Amino acid sequence: MKVTVYTDGGSRGNPGVAGSGSVVYDENGATLSEIAYVVGQKSSNNVAEYHGLLRGLEAARDLGATEVDVYMDSKLVVEQMSGRWKIKHPDMKKLALDARDLASGFSSVTYSWVPRAKNKKADELSNVAMDAAANGAKPGIVEAKSLSTPNAPAASPAKSDSHETASPAHWHGHDKPRTRFVLVRHGQTEHSAQKRYSGSSDPELTELGEKQAAAVAQAVAAFGQIDAVVASPAARAQQTAKACAEALGIDAADIETVDGFRELDFGVFEGLTRDEAREKYAEEFGTWEASASKAPPEGESLVAVHRRVTRARLKVQEAHEGQTVLVVTHMTPIKSVIRQALESGPETFKHVFLDLASISVIEFYGELGVVRCVNDVAHFR
Repeated sequence: MKVTVYTDGGSRGNPGVAGSGSVVYDENGATLSEIAYVVGQKSSNNVAEYHGLLRGLEAARDLGATEVDVYMDSKLVVEQMSGRWKIKHPDMKKLALDARDLASGFSSVTYSWVPRAKNKKADELSNVAMDAAANGAKPGIVEAKSLSTPNAPAASPAKSDSHETASPAHWHGHDKPRTRFVLVRHGQTEHSAQKRYSGSSDPELTELGEKQAAAVAQAVAAFGQIDAVVASPAARAQQTAKACAEALGIDAADIETVDGFRELDFGVFEGLTRDEAREKYAEEFGTWEASASKAPPEGESLVAVHRRVTRARLKVQEAHEGQTVLVVTHMTPIKSVIRQALESGPETFKHVFLDLASISVIEFYGELGVVRCVNDVAHFR
């Protein structure tokens, strides 16, 4: 018998309360088994994802399956189980060995990645498990349904304490999956410390900037599931992104560098303070400040940046639809994404300020943009 297994896992805190979900389907797409499993009170996303895989393989075994096609939205687990990526974390090594032992009992097992939007049921079950964990449930199955034994009782779903009653997509009548952008501004550089325009130049983080990157990395890790890390090519953004990737348990080699998220090119104003630029290039500076469509000499206008960042955001959204993406970038690109979500005019750039190593959260449901959070710096308090 051939079955298809969809699995997922998550952690609220990474590490934090964690759970997994697994669904088994027959060859005709009928559901054979559903499992929500509490992983623990302080586990990581990746550990939870492995538990989802284990529960799915166990269910397939108990159903008498001989061939299994596994689908997950965790590229890490799929690549590791396929033998293409090494497993460094000791906890995951043991779980992977357990999964391989289970897999050896089938005539064939395949592993494939799917976007989260196509893994909704497993994601829903993992959230049931995380809700149960948050309510004090111990590791183990909290909800299981097996259609192969229809008279078997199923545990009642754990009560959710979520503050959300519905998504913005519900209230606006959209059915597109949510793509969440967690936008982080890089840490301090010598230019930012001295209040100098810094776009095309490439200063690295200062010692304080490295501390800020470490602090925002821990704050990002507490968000829970992050599916991809994207960064501007600038050194300051790359350094901050690497700190975040490390805190998330993501290999730095997996950071996606997207040129479209680079900072505005300030042209001849580059490296100058505002007063220096205004004094040295009085007429050009006044023209630039007066209009978003005007660029500094040899530089880039806000209108041009907004178009560039919009194209970059749309490409990332298409590639990671239904996922949560961390984007480590700069002041102007983050303002641009906020403006895109608000569908507002260029005046937005003047009326939003973003601190170093701050967090902003923007969601897109297809074309619908929703601003969730702007300039969160609570991790510094």
